[in-house]
Amino acid sequence: MRNFTRRQFLQVGSLGSGLTLADYLRIQAAETKPPEKRSAIFIFMEGAPSHQDTFDLKPDAPAEVRGEFKPIATNAAGVQICEHMPLLASGANKFAIIRGVTHNVADHGLAKKYLLTGNKSSQTVSYPEYGSVVSHEFPSVRELPTYVSIDESFVGPGYLGSRYSALTADKPKHGVPYSVRGVSLEDGLTVAKYKSQKKLLDDLDTAFRGFEDLDDQVRGMDRFSQQAFDIISSPKARSAFDLSREKPEENDRFGKHEFGQSLLLAARLIEAGVHFVTVRLRPADFDFDTHSDNFSRLRTLLPPFDRGLAALLDRLEERGLLSSTAIMAAGEFGRTPKINSQGGRDHWARAMSAVMAGGDVKGGRVIGETDRTAAEPKSIGYTPDDLAASFFANIGISPKIEFRSNVGRPITLVRDGSPIRGLF
Repeated sequence: MRNFTRRQFLQVGSLGSGLTLADYLRIQAAETKPPEKRSAIFIFMEGAPSHQDTFDLKPDAPAEVRGEFKPIATNAAGVQICEHMPLLASGANKFAIIRGVTHNVADHGLAKKYLLTGNKSSQTVSYPEYGSVVSHEFPSVRELPTYVSIDESFVGPGYLGSRYSALTADKPKHGVPYSVRGVSLEDGLTVAKYKSQKKLLDDLDTAFRGFEDLDDQVRGMDRFSQQAFDIISSPKARSAFDLSREKPEENDRFGKHEFGQSLLLAARLIEAGVHFVTVRLRPADFDFDTHSDNFSRLRTLLPPFDRGLAALLDRLEERGLLSSTAIMAAGEFGRTPKINSQGGRDHWARAMSAVMAGGDVKGGRVIGETDRTAAEPKSIGYTPDDLAASFFANIGISPKIEFRSNVGRPITLVRDGSPIRGLF
């Protein structure tokens, strides 16, 4: 049965159909379903990996374009990816590749802000990153952070305010005891002692209460103080961050490197009930900014990426969480079609690739296409705005929702983008 507007209800009533107000409300309640809320993981491949050496190879292009890597078949019919990602190739049915993502911002800083928010950088509007939006819309339970950034976040909460910032966690190292600010207790401080200190702080707060005109930054600090107490005193939260609880074979599956351990931590956080995790691969440790020695560096970088991402998809599927977890992996732009004199590829914003999985994403397919040199979209191109709109839609947040911004007027979450057709 279709939904009725108020006017249609009055029309039906005037025709003497016997439809009562109670009937109308039952119909509306049954047919108006709220959007499904999902958790999400964003893997930010900072520095910008070359699309034509990972997910958009061009084996028939001239040697100075196609490079040294060969494509291999995947378990998805007609889909090929780089030979240095065999584990992802064997699980390509779990993810979709978006080719022909294009924009015109070739500067790292500005392009990162564009990719991480779905909006081009503005001098007047401070746009929030993905996790902050999720923190605003889908908060986790009190004893868990809603948004965790493994390595510090780059953009921040923007116009949403500091209360929606990420809880920052350092990248874990295999075999090294892991601690995170706000979750692990310092030496000599027990949960009981922490509770007594918290009680003292609460008493002081009560004594000085009455200063109501607090700005957003102060309110955010108050929220973080309360959340820190909730997290520290929660065995569930502390357990989620404790990688020592994993079996050795699971560490082997993800890889005993920072990227693999970061994705293993991301999986544990999602399993515990955290709603958004960003895993940031920064150039200091995982440098995709290959202006020189592109192929030798990718031979080192791609195997850990392959192992970690494949293990993440497998684990979430095995535990029944892939369908409720939206996943995206992307860098801020692509690399030049032609290899330079240092054996590298330079910045290139006119074409790049992204990977999406989980939720409603239909795996085993390629959306979009680039030309014969991977220089630009062959026909239809997609923008970072479209990626953001697709990611938010898969999480259960309308990309056209409006928020009150720092400039005092309503701002659309993703102004120019739309969910990519054929992806879901």
